[in-house]
Amino acid sequence: MAIAAPYRSLRGISAVVALLAIGAVGCSDVSDAVDSATDGAKKVARQRSVYSLDVGDCYNPNSKGEGTAYTVEIVPCAEAHEGQVAGEFSITEEKAYPGDEAISAIADKRCPVEAAKFAPDTWALPKGVAIFYYTPTKESWATGDRAVSCTYTKESGTYTGELNPDVKSLKPEQTTYLTGSNGVYDALWATQPEKDTVEDDLPGYKAQAKAVAEALDTHLKGLKDIDGAEVGKLRDLLTKTAASWRKAANAGDADAFYIAYDSAFTGIDPGKTVAARKELGLATTVPADDAEVWAG
Repeated sequence: MAIAAPYRSLRGISAVVALLAIGAVGCSDVSDAVDSATDGAKKVARQRSVYSLDVGDCYNPNSKGEGTAYTVEIVPCAEAHEGQVAGEFSITEEKAYPGDEAISAIADKRCPVEAAKFAPDTWALPKGVAIFYYTPTKESWATGDRAVSCTYTKESGTYTGELNPDVKSLKPEQTTYLTGSNGVYDALWATQPEKDTVEDDLPGYKAQAKAVAEALDTHLKGLKDIDGAEVGKLRDLLTKTAASWRKAANAGDADAFYIAYDSAFTGIDPGKTVAARKELGLATTVPADDAEVWAG
């Protein structure tokens, strides 16, 4: 399997298989040597093939950088680790190997959905944790490998604990809110056109606007059944915002798109959901990456 760049990022993570070798040590500190050998033996014992990763596994990659991965070190979640498997799925829509870019596109679309099932409130994740994924290579595809493992992985450093300890205790209204909210941002990023300007791909940007408008409509249906003054205010804001996204989706030219997009994009600023989240008892600190996007 190969590890691709993280969702919505160009940075890679640990992936390349490494063989552990316990080298020679000096005799000045036998205790340190024993400890080192013990740690090395523990690391070897914890190695597992990337083909056998299970949802919920906490792990450490064996080296830094993108590339081909064969094994990772599985560790107890209570220990410091870099990643946790948050979801998995099989690529069934392709018979022949579709190529690295096509597989990455599939993972870009599906991993956020799988990860959201595992840890719905992404605002509660440790700082610096993002979605990454292990995917089949051309060689492993030929042997029948179709699995994609979606992970939440720290881009630098480690964290401790499971990422979804309270997922089973979420109240219905919290789950409804998170499902709808996650759907809006998934729609935004999963349909992001490759071209940097609207003039270069107006149809692509209009398609993105349509997808976001539809996701907002679904979110609003869920919010209708949730009581609360702040949720009501957010519902009113998102109703207007959905209308702006629809205007962008129906824009006749780039200028009309930009006019509608300004209020549309501003309307889904995560910072504007803080009060409603607080009322619902959810995390209220906007993730740094999202805050940076809307600050710009």
